[in-house]
Amino acid sequence: MTDLAAVKAALKTQAVETPSWAYGNSGTRFKVFAQQGVPRTPQEKLDDAAKVHEFTGVAPTVALHIPWDKVEDYSALAKHAEDRGVRLGTINSNTFQDDDYKLGSVCHPDASVRRKAVDHLLECVDIMDATGSADLKLWFADGTNYPGQDDIRARQDRLAEALAEVYARLGDGQRMLLEYKFFEPSFYTTDVPDWGTAYAHCLKLGPKAQVVVDTGHHAPGTNIEFIVATLLREGKLGGFDFNSRFYADDDLMVGAADPFQLFRIMYEVSRNGGFEAETNVAFMLDQCHNIEAKIPAIIRSVMNVQEATAKALLVDRAALAAAQASGDVLEANSVLMDAYDTDVRGLLAEVREEMGLDPAPLAAYRRSGWAERVVAERVGGEQAGWGA
Repeated sequence: MTDLAAVKAALKTQAVETPSWAYGNSGTRFKVFAQQGVPRTPQEKLDDAAKVHEFTGVAPTVALHIPWDKVEDYSALAKHAEDRGVRLGTINSNTFQDDDYKLGSVCHPDASVRRKAVDHLLECVDIMDATGSADLKLWFADGTNYPGQDDIRARQDRLAEALAEVYARLGDGQRMLLEYKFFEPSFYTTDVPDWGTAYAHCLKLGPKAQVVVDTGHHAPGTNIEFIVATLLREGKLGGFDFNSRFYADDDLMVGAADPFQLFRIMYEVSRNGGFEAETNVAFMLDQCHNIEAKIPAIIRSVMNVQEATAKALLVDRAALAAAQASGDVLEANSVLMDAYDTDVRGLLAEVREEMGLDPAPLAAYRRSGWAERVVAERVGGEQAGWGA
């Protein structure tokens, strides 16, 4: 039998980092759709993120994206976050929105372009020092579109050289989290296309380099939970970027496309110690809310992670192990499915009430009047957006 008190305790200590860019305007490569009341500054993004944490109780940190969230005084930005009950989290680099990066950034054939990209990454570590952030997240759009366009091995050598320089700059308690994506925006080769490539580079770099699993960055049919279990076994899972996709990298709300997959992933996290503090796995959202209201969508996403986590924690481990050991295939599957089929909404409502929160975060947010307030107050200026 599952210890319900232990499940509740684990849920109360859960932490899901929300991304600053999810609060700004976003869209497709065809159009960015503006919404009323969208933040105009990094400070206003933090104000919105604080509301998500206020109503969920489990979103205490906010990831920044540089230069989208560039400010003159990062210590003051950290203080602004703390005054509102949240903290600054992961620093995300951007080496994909400059004209110089058309042929790549750290893998570019031109040494001067590579130098520019690495200098940006080093700047991000400087920002980490100022904000107190522990993690630098790296995703590279680098790759090629045509056979013969560039030397595949040489690009890996350039990547390794750049990563090594940034790794050497990391301070005590800081990590480099390397993300992978199997295609797009390059369509012939991608320089970090899969978890194996990311793992190989991180293994060579050392203990401060770990892999990020973005749930939208895999080919259809990929068994993501196998990747998660393997990286946890090797001590190389640094974190998640949670989102959903129906076709490619849609960046839809986590759990929207395949909630069963999210449950399977979270079970492997639970089974392999990924919720333990010493494992230091970062649970982050990486989503864009193009047509839906942003704060409610982020609250809903956090709740989706909570529900998948609760179900994963409810798996009867002893019964599952017994069925597996005896080779009872149907019983083993039934034990897992019993947990997935459990309606955990009542359990989570109890957890929130015990934390002093409203049991229904979305309803509480709507009653708060925050959406109407920001529409009235955030008039003028330039709305934040991801710059497509």
